Amino acid sequence: MSTSGWDAWLTERAELRCARGTVRTDPVLRSGGLPLLDLASNDYLGLACDPRVVAAAHEALDRYGASASASRLVTGTLPVHHDLEAALCALTGQPSALVFSTGYAANLGALTALSGQGAQILLDAHAHASLHDAARMSRMPNDTFAHNDIAALEVALRERRGYRVVVGVESIYSVLGDHAPLADLVEVCARHGAMLVVDEAHGIGVAGGGRGLLFELGLVGAPDVVVTATLSKSLGSQGGAVLGAEPIREHLLNTARPFIFDTGLAPASAGAARAAAEIVSADASLAASVRSNAATISEVCGIRASAGAVQSIPMSTPDAAVAACLDLRARGVLVGCFRPPSVPDGVSRLRVTARADLSPVEVAEAAHLVAEVSRHYRGAAA
Repeated sequence: MSTSGWDAWLTERAELRCARGTVRTDPVLRSGGLPLLDLASNDYLGLACDPRVVAAAHEALDRYGASASASRLVTGTLPVHHDLEAALCALTGQPSALVFSTGYAANLGALTALSGQGAQILLDAHAHASLHDAARMSRMPNDTFAHNDIAALEVALRERRGYRVVVGVESIYSVLGDHAPLADLVEVCARHGAMLVVDEAHGIGVAGGGRGLLFELGLVGAPDVVVTATLSKSLGSQGGAVLGAEPIREHLLNTARPFIFDTGLAPASAGAARAAAEIVSADASLAASVRSNAATISEVCGIRASAGAVQSIPMSTPDAAVAACLDLRARGVLVGCFRPPSVPDGVSRLRVTARADLSPVEVAEAAHLVAEVSRHYRGAAA
């Protein structure tokens, strides 16, 4: 394709985004200027700026420098990585952990390394994009089953008898906010000999006193269940992890390309996440606070309460969602704006995130404003 051909294609794609109302930007919203009440970020427990977490990041930075400097299989594994993995095991009750540079990389590593020749992958239709990308990268046959539909999964597994099957789900889904039927998923996967990968990105720090939904439901230790997690939400840092039985860790350490060929997690991020994991382990009140604030948001906004921190308000059109988001920003409240193709059911939404470090009064006042503005723009677009 010539340069002019590429220019024409880029122009066509830009015009299509404008027509669909899905143009995205990356504004700087937290610059130290006018204070904004943040109901948009993933810092569910407010630990990103917690002095204990920041101090741990400084300590690791001073001791090990700004980078791990190499793949962890060369010289990039530092004591802080093993300390973090131990803290994650203590938090979740899992026997072993392997830390990746991001939660996205953890999902890529888990699914690609656990599939391979002779395997097939089944994903919940609403699973995170990283799980879908991992399925594609595995080069193995893959498909989806209807969201949270155990009967549909049962049929799909029965059709794949004789194959090694990896099933991928989230414990709590970030867009609709509903939770997976984990007990049923564990049972049906065990009955068919499938491996179940559960992404606890939105469960850790919120469910099970902060230890995750698997812990809350008493499913820790179930055979052939692997957990993936991010360190960038409730743990207020950066990175990801895969947790499970020790043979799983050993297998990924030897075969997961996003681990083998990537520089180790930066020491400061590892130190911060370790401190955050220890705080969550010791203080279940943080999870209780975020769930209480989430309940306030859902009640005031008149929506069904989510299982996690994120409360999802459907909007009539992408333009209405953007307009409401910008109006709220101008009034001092940050909320997220989800539009196609980022939403699994094609419905644009305001994404309102509860946080444990906000007072009940702050949350209630902000929720009333969100309710008022969202109603206005839904009506204006009708």
